[in-house]
Amino acid sequence: MPVVVVESPAKAKTINKYLGSDYIVLASYGHVRDLPPKDGSVDPDQDFAMKWEIAADSKKHVKAIADALKDDAALILATDPDREGEAISWHLEEALRNRKALKKDTPVSRVVFNAITKSAVTEAMKNPRQVDQDLVEAYLARRALDYLVGFNLSPVLWRKLPGAKSAGRVQSVCLRLIVEREMEIEAFRAQEYWSVSAVLATPRGVEYTARLTVLGGKKLEKFDIANATEAELAVQAVTSRDLAVASVEAKPQNRNPSAPFMTSTLQQEASRKFGFGARQTMQAAQRLYEAGHITYMRTDGIDMAPEAVMAARDAIKARYGAEYVPKSPRMYKNKAKNAQEAHECIRPTDMGADAGKLHLRDADQRKLYDLIWKRTLASQMEAARLERTTVEIESADKQVGLRATGQVVLFDGFLKVYEEGRDDAVIDDDDKRLPQIAVGDMAAKKAVTPEQHFTQPPPRYTEATLVKRMEELGIGRPSTYASIVTTIQDREYVRKEQNRLIPEDKGRLVTAFLMNYFRKYVGYEFTADLEEELDDITAGERDWQEVLKRFWRDFSAAIAETSELRIGEVLDKINEVLEPHLFPPNAEGTDPRLCPNCGAGRLSMRTARSGGAFIGCSNYPECRYTRPFGPPGMEDGDAIGPDGKLLGIDGEDEIRLMKGRFGPYVQRGQPTEEQPKPPRASLPKGWAPEDLDIEKALMLLSLPREIGPHPEDGEPVEAGIGRYGPYVKHGRIYANLPDAEEVFTVGMNRAVELIAQKAAGRRGGRAAVPPLKELGEHPESGGAIQVMEGRYGPYVKWEKVNATLPKGTEPGDVTLDMAVALIAEKAAKGGGKKRVTKAKKKA
Repeated sequence: MPVVVVESPAKAKTINKYLGSDYIVLASYGHVRDLPPKDGSVDPDQDFAMKWEIAADSKKHVKAIADALKDDAALILATDPDREGEAISWHLEEALRNRKALKKDTPVSRVVFNAITKSAVTEAMKNPRQVDQDLVEAYLARRALDYLVGFNLSPVLWRKLPGAKSAGRVQSVCLRLIVEREMEIEAFRAQEYWSVSAVLATPRGVEYTARLTVLGGKKLEKFDIANATEAELAVQAVTSRDLAVASVEAKPQNRNPSAPFMTSTLQQEASRKFGFGARQTMQAAQRLYEAGHITYMRTDGIDMAPEAVMAARDAIKARYGAEYVPKSPRMYKNKAKNAQEAHECIRPTDMGADAGKLHLRDADQRKLYDLIWKRTLASQMEAARLERTTVEIESADKQVGLRATGQVVLFDGFLKVYEEGRDDAVIDDDDKRLPQIAVGDMAAKKAVTPEQHFTQPPPRYTEATLVKRMEELGIGRPSTYASIVTTIQDREYVRKEQNRLIPEDKGRLVTAFLMNYFRKYVGYEFTADLEEELDDITAGERDWQEVLKRFWRDFSAAIAETSELRIGEVLDKINEVLEPHLFPPNAEGTDPRLCPNCGAGRLSMRTARSGGAFIGCSNYPECRYTRPFGPPGMEDGDAIGPDGKLLGIDGEDEIRLMKGRFGPYVQRGQPTEEQPKPPRASLPKGWAPEDLDIEKALMLLSLPREIGPHPEDGEPVEAGIGRYGPYVKHGRIYANLPDAEEVFTVGMNRAVELIAQKAAGRRGGRAAVPPLKELGEHPESGGAIQVMEGRYGPYVKWEKVNATLPKGTEPGDVTLDMAVALIAEKAAKGGGKKRVTKAKKKA
């Protein structure tokens, strides 16, 4: 019986439905082999030979596939239709041959399908091929490059720049984009300008708004009215003149729909409309693809299969009428040079099925499918027909001119279904309808109003606009966008606030270091050119080892040049590079690097043990002046410097707020020989460092707090904050408190009650803890799935498998599909004694 191998159990389940009992369908659970993270995994001296290792989690999956092949079965590799999918198939075949699970005469074939539907899978099985060696070599080149850059450059960072975590071939370039945008924002100086608008009325008394466009007989440019005085003069010029309509022009306009989605545009639109991150979008899309609802979701392609185009046109006609179907199908041409990534666009597999018809339970999947379905249908609909009217109003002496614009939709076309979102809000006066206006009509002035404006700095990147910029520069590929954007956040080089990406100190320092010592390798053009060379390997037009040789020759020399660098030299160089940013000229014309505290020392950038950066005085420790990393003026009194923030004095001891490796804490006094570790207390969860004062600090340092003697045995009962949060304690029994504030207020009755409950739970084996959320039965194997509160945070529980929720996920947001995926992932790693599928047990 042929053995078909795919990546995931969900995909296996869907394909199994279509292939029936004549095939065994198994999952590899992603990549089965990788380069071990140690020296020598890629050997440049041996033509970049690679030492692969089967991951511990993958060994049992490889064994299961090998066991299924024992009866001389054929192997059919049905992994995803891109470079990564080809690599998984190649790795799997190699691993099985290495363990002698494949005989010389065992048939091995590769099948690909762009959608997991019965027709697509059946057609693919009729057209098998061999593993594509060009795609495999493109994968090998990328993997070797990523290893060589990461494994050789990251240690340089660790040694030369305390606190830096890693560098990557594309992630460092992506980080550079974010850092440079932040520096643009900080260097930005707002410019004032004014505009003047007037509320006018037609002879019939209907009002409309026009803006001043001509003043003194000259066309107004954006900054021509520079201040309030000039604005008031402009207002007087308008109010002192009679105005009449000089021209009315109505122009028809057609607005065409956007192309259907590819990976980057799907990520951008999901971010604009729903606030989804790139990873969140791709996870939901992966589930939809594996369930057979959409086509493959990692693609540079925007073309659509002819049969899909016809199905879309039929669905449009049935839902909205023949007038919404254009005479001929709309054709969209791929812009991507990289043919292997340019599969068909991302579209529904059934054009007639909207989100309601599919009954999707997961909210993310439902939203994303609805977006894909609407965009796909809209892309094949008739254009919207608009009429744009421009009215010019002027004074008799032509010294003053105003313009009113309006727009009306004559036929909504594709707008009936879908309108693309915008990255930043745009005020558009054209969307309003104008009253009936004729040439020669007098325009009565109802109000003339000046309005002050200031130019705005460039906006910070969102994940969507960052992906868009990477795409424009030719950096990264559909299969890597989400992981790159996620990695720089996981490394704490960048944080996300209100959906915008902001560089941390570490990110700025790493970028400054790389721009100075490895400028070529964080260059946009170099990175894009290298991506094109890798694409050429995919197309069979370049030798992968030659590409690696050329890269390694120059890169290894650049690494060698940094070997003698001292940390002091590096910091001096970064100070020099960042001087215009950190120490800009001041208004007084004095030395911007002169310490304002002691008046003698020089300010420079320094690094803290925790990896952050700050500005400090060269006279340390005599002068302890510090300010936050960045230009002057950023001090807000709340910054925690390397010596902490002084909260006040208690007796003879300074009480300071410090920043440590595991978060902020308060400390009494300074370390001494007699007391190398002075009293400290971490800030409880939910306590903001900027809100902490000396009273609260002293309360924390006074813990644990004795509540009193226990009424039964007289032993003390205490309240405190420990490793696992706030608690009350009696003897060896600890009972959790729900809120840190309660540590300071809890009385004896409440404490005794909590301790008794905990003791009763121990005697009964364990007290039954009510679930935070019931999700229902496991869809494949049965058994209740629940979200529970655990010692280390909330987790998903199914039978004996416990899967911790990802960081930042709220228990209330967990869906059944999300829980099943977490359980499958945990089970694949060996968490829990049961397998996720229990089909054999039920038989």
